[in-house]
Amino acid sequence: MKKGWWRSTAVGTGMAFAITLATLEPGMALAQDAPGVSANAGDIDLDALLARMTVQEKLGQLVQRAAGGEQSLNSNMKEDELAAIRSGSIGSYLNGGGAAELREYQRIAVEESRLGIPLLFAMDVIHGYRTIFPVPLGMAASFDPSVAEDHARVAAREAAAIGVHWTFAPMVDIARDPRWGRIVEGAGEDAYLGSRMAEAQVRGFQGNDLSRSDTVMATTKHFAAYGAAEGGRDYAGAEMSEATLREVYLPPFRAAADAGSRSFMTSFNTLNGVPATGNAQLLRDILRGEWRWDGVLVSDWRSIAEMLVHGYAGDRADAGKLALEAGVDVDMVADIYAKDMVAAVRNDPALMARLDESVIRVLKAKRDLGLFADPYRYNVPAREQEWILTDENRAKARNAAEKSIVLLKNDGDLLPLAAKAGRVALIGALADDGAAQLGPWHAQGDPQDVITLRTALQKARSGVSYTPAVHVRPDGPASDIAAAVAAAAQADVVVLALGEHDRQSGEGHSRASIELSGDQLELLRAVAATGKPIVAIIMTGRPMAIPEVSELADAVLYGWYLGVEAGPALTRTLLGEVNPGAKLPASLPRTTGQVPVNYDHLPSGRPGQPDPDELSSRYIDIPVGPLYAFGYGLSYTDFEFGDAVFGAREIPAEGGSLTVSVPVTNTGKRTGDEVVQLYMRDPVASTSRPVAQLRGYKRVTLAPGETRTVTFTLSAQQFLYWKPGAGWTVDAGEIELMVGNAADAIHARATVEIIGSAAGSIEPAAIETPVEVR
Repeated sequence: MKKGWWRSTAVGTGMAFAITLATLEPGMALAQDAPGVSANAGDIDLDALLARMTVQEKLGQLVQRAAGGEQSLNSNMKEDELAAIRSGSIGSYLNGGGAAELREYQRIAVEESRLGIPLLFAMDVIHGYRTIFPVPLGMAASFDPSVAEDHARVAAREAAAIGVHWTFAPMVDIARDPRWGRIVEGAGEDAYLGSRMAEAQVRGFQGNDLSRSDTVMATTKHFAAYGAAEGGRDYAGAEMSEATLREVYLPPFRAAADAGSRSFMTSFNTLNGVPATGNAQLLRDILRGEWRWDGVLVSDWRSIAEMLVHGYAGDRADAGKLALEAGVDVDMVADIYAKDMVAAVRNDPALMARLDESVIRVLKAKRDLGLFADPYRYNVPAREQEWILTDENRAKARNAAEKSIVLLKNDGDLLPLAAKAGRVALIGALADDGAAQLGPWHAQGDPQDVITLRTALQKARSGVSYTPAVHVRPDGPASDIAAAVAAAAQADVVVLALGEHDRQSGEGHSRASIELSGDQLELLRAVAATGKPIVAIIMTGRPMAIPEVSELADAVLYGWYLGVEAGPALTRTLLGEVNPGAKLPASLPRTTGQVPVNYDHLPSGRPGQPDPDELSSRYIDIPVGPLYAFGYGLSYTDFEFGDAVFGAREIPAEGGSLTVSVPVTNTGKRTGDEVVQLYMRDPVASTSRPVAQLRGYKRVTLAPGETRTVTFTLSAQQFLYWKPGAGWTVDAGEIELMVGNAADAIHARATVEIIGSAAGSIEPAAIETPVEVR
């Protein structure tokens, strides 16, 4: 057996203390306790360890570099990096992978450095490591937090199998501008839905016990208001009131913090002129102060250095000081903490105290991950074969994909395709583009792992022809619309794959136009001219403007980027083996110029009117409202909502609660899912309030003829709003409650009376509404 040894400096004695280990297999504890380091990771004396550290070693714990170079996804580090590990100058790496490879770097850290402090290895595992699930915006469409939690659990196990301890997910930025490329990574436009998806992913990544070697530390990002980038341009600044920040953009972060997210990441943007990475009010006062969160705060890639470009810091040392004072613990790849902060810390006792706080937080994370007890617990090469891309993982990815597909239109019940539907013409290059289905930020996802729509549909059904016709990638062959027309003419029904390829969405990929690109509209018109029934499938990472698709297609499925099981999920939905039940997590605009078109806007003194000649809040060249609203989605069956029953019509502002119950019946002939949605409105307040705000939802499955009653329990705290000068407040007066199956499809409404007034201390959208189904 291979022997190893672990060495630490004896705390408080100045003596070198060595411990000889037997084989360092995962789960094996230290042979005996070293001073300040116990076989039980929870017993390590971090303060004593901190006292032994030099300034350079302290700063080293806050330094994160990219394994093998800034843009590398491999684990081949050069000798100068290994020397930096030996000197204790590095605390963590990102983008490295491989259980055996990372074990060697960990060995150098714990056996060849003075203090033997283990490294953290991190990676952006956003919607899967190798088993790629739907993009997060797609999973949010499921309106089912268990989908998000399952994805994170699978992703955590796969990432842990290759030696990763720390993922930079979930991304919980609320986004109302679909031009922004990174809307694909979040849960859409709503703070309540975003909060539920945020906390579910934290639970999935971290599990119930972070010391288990199949968990990873979650990083909730990007704090904060990154999704409000001006004009939807990535990295642009955000300008907003404190009320908007707290009511819309912060709740998912608060929910994640309350769920125990051990790490947060700052955002690239400025917020009201102050870069988030140096924003002490945001990071220290709100996050660490008001919320009492004490996890590891990491900068985004070079965002500390980018404060110089923002014009907020005069030099690198100034930028580092601003970040450290604001509470940023880890400097991602900018190397400012490593190279520019030694003198500043030595000469400033207050800054030294901030440094010590940050070091302790990083050491706590390493302790709680179990790395002091067993630094090699994540380095078991056999797990790479046993835990990654398993049949079970693929089944969970397929379930997530099936639950994420939104049915937008189904004229004449064209879907599901009947066995007697005849010949099917599958048209569009996206139908056979595995890379597109992986979406952006797909870690080590491989297009070869993807089962495409073409593969799955042709396997499931005979008589399916395939014509690429139009390639959306810029390096694709020329369009052949004539071939598509010929294929449609010979078919009984057309399945038309439209949308975006994966590089049209994601970080740095904002779009000025969110209409279909290239020759896709021409293709749609030409195929429609044949008169054959059309099922359009939109494959994308954002809400797109598709009014012509909605007009010309007989049925429309919004299919997102669905991951490795995209083809089977879409095929089973087309053929009726799965009944779609997802809802839009963000409204679809009619045109790019209409954005933002989020449902929870403030009322206008002159609300939009149907007549464009009437002076009202609308665009004269398009109808009022979105093409499809938040929460919208059809089914292959029908549902009927009964009258809502209220447990009370009055609720005390201090500590009060009430129930809202509504019966829902499946009046159709197929088993299906409906998402029951509860909205509120405060009609009179000290500031104008949104026309509606989601305060609860539940996805329920109903057999034909079955009725189930969904009961929501609302607390008075969920009616809080941010009052300038006063903070979180519940006012006396009426609250309108509405139940429906989309933001613009309300089936029951009533008013309740708030008795008295009260103050609060939590973002109301971050509070989960208990729901009972019976």
